[in-house]
Amino acid sequence: MKYGIVIFPSKPIQDEINAYRKRYDSHYALIPPHLTLKEAFEADDEKIRELITELKHIANETEQFNVSIDKVSTFAPVTNTIYLKLNQHQQLSDLAEEMQTGKFPENQTYSFVPHITIAQKLSQDEHSDVYGSLRMKDIQLEDTIDRFHLVYQLDNEVWTVYESFVFGKEFV
Repeated sequence: MKYGIVIFPSKPIQDEINAYRKRYDSHYALIPPHLTLKEAFEADDEKIRELITELKHIANETEQFNVSIDKVSTFAPVTNTIYLKLNQHQQLSDLAEEMQTGKFPENQTYSFVPHITIAQKLSQDEHSDVYGSLRMKDIQLEDTIDRFHLVYQLDNEVWTVYESFVFGKEFV
């Protein structure tokens, strides 16, 4: 089965982000707005049980933190993906780093860039138009992060939560 580890922003932030995603993100219906801590990986039931224990330890050692979003950016020319950039926060980087070591599969394709995708798989012209328009918007979002989620992909490609891990509150 295919799994991933993500942070979902709060509902008000998700609603605001979905206003963009509905129009520009082909994966809108497959997963809510999220920040990917660990990209998709394959694992069997035994491996997932082992990783869940590790995720509980990580959650217990992590304190909630605040993030802010005030910029639209793009991964072009690598991909025509447009995203909201989360201002770098050490705890966020540390979380992502922990999920690339130890018992976790080493599958990191790109360097960790804290972001929430709002548009992807656009043609060159679409990308140019949408990015030009969105980067002029005044975006000021703040959120408190207090948990992350192990998600898995269903047969219809929709991602759903397998288990959530609240910072400082997991029993191992």
